[in-house]
Amino acid sequence: MKELRQEGQLERKEGRKLGPRGHLPAVAVIEVTGIDEDGELLARPAVWELEDQPPVIYVAPGTRSRASLAPGDRVLAKLTRVEENAYEARTIRRIAKIDKRVLGVFEAAERGGLVRPTDKRAKHDLVVRLEDTGGARPGELVMTEPRPGRSGERRRTGAREARVVERLGDVGDSRNLSLIAIFEHDIPVDFPPEALSEAERVAIAPDGKREDLRDVPLVTIDGADARDFDDAVWAEPDGDPTNPGGWHLLVAIADVAWYVRPDGPLDRAAFNRGNSVYFPDRVVPMLPEILSNGWCSLRPDENRACMVAELWIGVEGELRKYRFLRGLMRSAARLTYEQVQAARDGIPDETTAALAEPVIAPLYGAYGSLLKARQKRGTLDLDLVERRVLMNDDGTVESIEPRARLDSHRLIEEFMITANIAAAKRLEALRQPCMYRVHDDPDPLKIQALSEVMETIGLRLARGQAIRPGALTALLEKARGTPVAAMVNGLVLRAQSQAIYSPENIGHFGLALTHYAHFTSPIRRYADLLVHRALIAGLKLGEGALAADAGAHFAEAGEHISATERRASAAERDATDRLTASFLEGKIGTIVQGTVNGVTRFGLFVTLDESGADGLIPISNLPDDFYVHDERAHSLVGRRWGRRYHLGERLSVRLREVNPLTGGIILDLVESETLEDGRENVNAGQLPKTASSGKDLAKPRERGRGKRPLKGRRNQASAKPRGKSRRKP
Repeated sequence: MKELRQEGQLERKEGRKLGPRGHLPAVAVIEVTGIDEDGELLARPAVWELEDQPPVIYVAPGTRSRASLAPGDRVLAKLTRVEENAYEARTIRRIAKIDKRVLGVFEAAERGGLVRPTDKRAKHDLVVRLEDTGGARPGELVMTEPRPGRSGERRRTGAREARVVERLGDVGDSRNLSLIAIFEHDIPVDFPPEALSEAERVAIAPDGKREDLRDVPLVTIDGADARDFDDAVWAEPDGDPTNPGGWHLLVAIADVAWYVRPDGPLDRAAFNRGNSVYFPDRVVPMLPEILSNGWCSLRPDENRACMVAELWIGVEGELRKYRFLRGLMRSAARLTYEQVQAARDGIPDETTAALAEPVIAPLYGAYGSLLKARQKRGTLDLDLVERRVLMNDDGTVESIEPRARLDSHRLIEEFMITANIAAAKRLEALRQPCMYRVHDDPDPLKIQALSEVMETIGLRLARGQAIRPGALTALLEKARGTPVAAMVNGLVLRAQSQAIYSPENIGHFGLALTHYAHFTSPIRRYADLLVHRALIAGLKLGEGALAADAGAHFAEAGEHISATERRASAAERDATDRLTASFLEGKIGTIVQGTVNGVTRFGLFVTLDESGADGLIPISNLPDDFYVHDERAHSLVGRRWGRRYHLGERLSVRLREVNPLTGGIILDLVESETLEDGRENVNAGQLPKTASSGKDLAKPRERGRGKRPLKGRRNQASAKPRGKSRRKP
């Protein structure tokens, strides 16, 4: 490099960087600037100090991550010079942007206002000058951005100055709590104009060569509140004499690949989102509504384009053969899970009466065979209670109730799983790229930890051998019907590896499958769209096929859509927590029952029975003692009085504090209370009578007696008593 510089071929730049004069290095940070009239994604060097115009940089079309890029985004890229003043870029990694906007609740102050951030990690409120309030009223949810400069107020208190840039409505409206989750998790809400224009342009009736399935009585079965119907099913006994007791199935899926073509603005927007995000009060869709709720939704009595998995299964549910086709269907009915189950139970309604025998009965017949195959494989069958938040029209939470788990739900699941298996196997046989849905074996250390926890509650999980899904299901069966059943299901779930999308097939541990891919929901999952395109390419089914070189970028795409899936799950969970806290806000002081689901050195996490909410009993709220955290036994043990609080314990607690903005819930332990029915409820954390003295050390004390504030007390897990005891036992 020194010799080249001496020859004048290199120049020294700031930071001791050397490069050909006027040329870009092989690897550099670039900034996306926009899209040209030919649809090429353009960029420029992030740093350019020469007077000449910087060279043009084209982001390579095959680079999958480019679909998530927008003007202003920066990436580290590998650059290849293609012309005198032009380069092609392939991204190495995206450089995260620092979003300086803050979401919070506005409060009036003497010279303007304060904004209390919704992020529980924020240490200071924001100061807003009178001229920067933007007309915000107290109690409104507002978006702010930093005010330029450094004011005396900031130097004195540590608070930053900000200005209100958007008013989002009254924070008392529970519907706005979902907005907090959307913002904090950076969920894209608005589609780019070019994506919306493309959606309008392609939203027409499908053409092309398709098999006509309009006479087949395919039906959609979804939740009562579903608006997009992306799968329809049908079954009949298999007429093949070599397959007695077998079934012939059709699983028809919306043909999203017909409308969303690779590398267009609509495709880039869908890839950026990765998946739809579902909140109790709204949906942030992967595709614009004209497609997700329109032409890609299998509405009854309307012609719709579909991709179809045609399946033949044996009497024991084994997949005997399959094929994939592109069809034109016309849904016979839009059914709900509750409708189908009621019809199966002999209580059909006006819609299902005519479908009960010819359509619904064969579906359940095929489901019975598929269930046999599932049981034979020995899958992991978690029994997790899913709770549904019901909203009133005025934005308040009406109720929180467990979502029913019916055979009709399981029926659809088994049909979808079978179609997904067939898709993965077909792509492997075609030697086409496949975006597998993989679930690795659990970490042995997690299984060992799980086994140790189970021993503390009297359950046993065999160790010293490779764990199989069936062994975990057997453990769940032992816990079924006991007070710790929900906790055991949760702990088994936490012991699992994260399921992800990957072009490398390692199988699916939970389903006990060697081949699995997501094929059945391309309206709401980009992974399914990739699988559809690969099938179209491999089977030569027409337009919308996967590009020839797209498989080279599947690993990068898998990482991205796995990340967007995790982002969506976290946002949905946070929104539900906030809405649940909003529902409980009016019940402060109420005594409720719950189960300890976590033990830490700073307190107990308790899952409440009715709402499913998780709250914290801080260690300072426990009866006065010096508590030690026994990690192995997952318990807190009082050194002086011997009280023990452990994982899975049933407690009575009182709602003390509820914060809908953060979803946080603080609980008090109820040592002894007389319940409404006259029964006395004493929590299990108390000691029994001692054998030597006969004294009842568990005798509850009056509330407040002997309780001192946390300040000044050494009531921590690591605290040790100093000096003599101040109170005799």
